[in-house]
Amino acid sequence: MVEKDSREVRKLKHGARRHSIKEGIFCSIKGAVGEQYISPFAIAINASNSMISLLSSALGILGPLSQMFGSKLIEKKPRKKIVLKTVLFESLTWIPLIIIAFLFYKGIIVNILPILVLIFFGIYTIILNIGHPAWFSWMGDIVDDNYRGRWFSKRNLILGFISAIASIIASFFLDYSKSKGWIMIGFITLFSIAIVTRLISRRILKEQYEPKIKLKQGYYFSFWDFIIHAPKNNFGRFTIFRASIAFSASICSPLIAVYLLRYLGFNYVDYMLITLGGTFVSLFVLELWGRFADKYGNYRALILAAILIPIEPILWILHSSIIYLILVPSVLNGVAWAGIQLTTGNVIYDNVDKQKRGLAVSYFNMVWGIGVALGAGIGAFLITYLNTSFLPSLFVVFIISAIARAIVVIIGVSKIKEIRETKRVSIHKALKHLIFKETRRTIMQEAHAIMSIKKYLETK
Repeated sequence: MVEKDSREVRKLKHGARRHSIKEGIFCSIKGAVGEQYISPFAIAINASNSMISLLSSALGILGPLSQMFGSKLIEKKPRKKIVLKTVLFESLTWIPLIIIAFLFYKGIIVNILPILVLIFFGIYTIILNIGHPAWFSWMGDIVDDNYRGRWFSKRNLILGFISAIASIIASFFLDYSKSKGWIMIGFITLFSIAIVTRLISRRILKEQYEPKIKLKQGYYFSFWDFIIHAPKNNFGRFTIFRASIAFSASICSPLIAVYLLRYLGFNYVDYMLITLGGTFVSLFVLELWGRFADKYGNYRALILAAILIPIEPILWILHSSIIYLILVPSVLNGVAWAGIQLTTGNVIYDNVDKQKRGLAVSYFNMVWGIGVALGAGIGAFLITYLNTSFLPSLFVVFIISAIARAIVVIIGVSKIKEIRETKRVSIHKALKHLIFKETRRTIMQEAHAIMSIKKYLETK
């Protein structure tokens, strides 16, 4: 009977993973036509450069604070119910942003509209993040440990491919709208699509299997306890490292849109092509990173990805050619952050008991969010008050971010260790295997993975 029940549970989890990919497809479209265009939208309604940075700063702290609240909801309500409710309200918060676009189109209260964008997208971020701990815990229970890296890389590959296609279509549509003088109508259309696709993803989530979770006595620990003990355990040290990376990266990352759209004067199509240059590359390397992490450990994958992070800001300002920007900084950005993001999720799953995952991820993201907020805040301060004669102030901010990233990587990586048992080889041998063996295997499987998109779309 136990064996039969076990087989049934495996079947239900398999179905849940398939539903998760289907749901993620529509969620990724929402992100591609909605969240990805918030900074361009803010620029289009004449938000200042410092306001763009403050947008990232405020959201960096609001999201994690909301996750801390959301993690406590898991004690009282089923994870599925939490996710479904937050997704519904998240969808509806696009409506005020649509109204803001309409008001700007009509020339009504245009001076305060950038502030309203900050407020309402902040509300959107709060609602979105309340449901994240429940979703993260839920996903951890439907994916087995021994192939987690490969499965998440496959899921991210499919969702990333869909997101990239949606972003390209959206950029052409937005550029066409701008040429006709209908730019706000373009944003209204994109944000409306975001509502519809998120509601579709919610409908799919309703059909997804949720394993039962029983929280044992004593599972809870406070945020203060987490901070006090962070330097003494591997997960805590990793949390500090990721928050430091977020801090150093956020000094300049919110200003990349400003750099491309305002400083270099690219249109929306060029902007999206540059942005997606790294995305397309990350689709290829995700499977590579996943296999590498499963075999050699997340720590080795983290090291290889982290050493690329400090180089990126300098590459953005070396040349203004669109071909260069697509092939060099954008590609390196895609490779590096694909590795960082994949290993981040895996490290949390590996280091934290499933009883505590919802709580731990909320605390992790709180510390991460503080890093984002501080970094973006410093970026906003520098871009407003920094005045240099030898280089544009925007360039100096990028250089400062690169130096800060290098310091973080040099100091932080050595303080983390691998928890999972993996094949023991040197970084040099692991890198050689990654390039010459896993790359070849991944190339052969990428086509199959992309073709499976159709199957997921057609199969319920």
